[in-house]
Order: sequence, then C-alpha cells, then structure tokens
Amino acid sequence: MSQNHISLLSVKIFRQSIDNYHHVDKVDQPFKNPYPSDALEHLLYRKNWIDTVQWHYEDLIRDPEIEPGEGMKLKRLIDASNQDRTDTVEYIDSYFLNNFKNVAPQKNATVNSESPAWALDRLSILELKIYHMEEEANRKEATESHREKCQEKLQVLLEQREDLSSAIDQLLHDIAQGTKYMKVYKQMKMYNDEDTNPVLYRDKS
Repeated sequence: MSQNHISLLSVKIFRQSIDNYHHVDKVDQPFKNPYPSDALEHLLYRKNWIDTVQWHYEDLIRDPEIEPGEGMKLKRLIDASNQDRTDTVEYIDSYFLNNFKNVAPQKNATVNSESPAWALDRLSILELKIYHMEEEANRKEATESHREKCQEKLQVLLEQREDLSSAIDQLLHDIAQGTKYMKVYKQMKMYNDEDTNPVLYRDKS
C-alpha cells in the first residue's frame, strides 16, 4: 500500500465507522468489523469505533442529572475504553514496524516526536470532531448565531485535517525513505495495573 494514501484511507474508514455507529447511535450496540483481521483497515476501523463509543460515553457522563452509580459505571467503561484505545494504537504501530522492517535508516536519520499510529489516533479524534461540528452547524433548532459559530469552527477543523493528513503522509514517506525511523515506546499506564496503582496493590496486601 502506498504511504502517500494512508491518510486518505484512514479518513475514509474513520468516517465509515462513525456513520455506521450513528445508524443505531447506542453505546452498547454490537460491534462488527467489515475488514479482514490481518488488514490495516481492520485496525483503523476498530480504532475509530472505540473512539466513537468513548465520545458518547463522555457525553453521557456529563449529564448533570446522572445517578452516582451510573456515573461510576460509565467511568469504568471509559477507563476500559482508554486501555483498549492504547492497545489498538500499539497494534497499528506494530503493523508499520513490520511494514518498514527492511528499510535501513540513513546515517543521519531522525526519530519523530510521535509514532505514525499516535498521529492517526489524533486524526481519528479529529474526524469525530468534524462529524459532530457538522451536526451542530446544520442543527435546525439551534440559533443562527450558533450555526454560524459552528460553521466557522468546522472550517478550522477541516483545515486541521488537511494539515495533519499531510504531516502523517510525509512522516510515512520519510520512514520509507530512511530519513526518519520508528522508535515506539509502550504506553505504560500505571493506574490500570494492580502492581503500580497504590490503591489496587494496597487492597491486595
């Protein structure tokens, strides 16, 4: 797959995931991935679905009338979703590491501040912002002023999509050419680990 088209492919799949989610628009709806498990598309679709469900978890938990028990349940779901999101990003980076395994970095090659998958993570979230800002910019019952402000924000988000997409494609091109190289650090989240969260390991002793 050409590295020059990864951002276009990603935006297409992210939007497909978002649209499919909103056909039912429920956080507990069944998940079905339309892509084969060994394909990058499978990982991209899964990544955005996690983000889309979590977006709506975050909406629900901000309900000022939410019952404390329901709020705690949602907090647990958000924590689990964050871990799932991180794991999926690392799977995507593993895909790229394997894809570039035969590329010999040039002597003066540099490492990027973020990996390709974490940049795609930002693109996935950005696509959700675009989708929901479009909704607000076209919400008929909203005031004209509200719609105009949201339309202005939407234009900024669309410009941001172009810039981020270009940066992702350039990064992948540079890695393929050996002028940059991938160096991936695992996200060592401590609060989910029974051995590193004091509240959890205190309860075990």
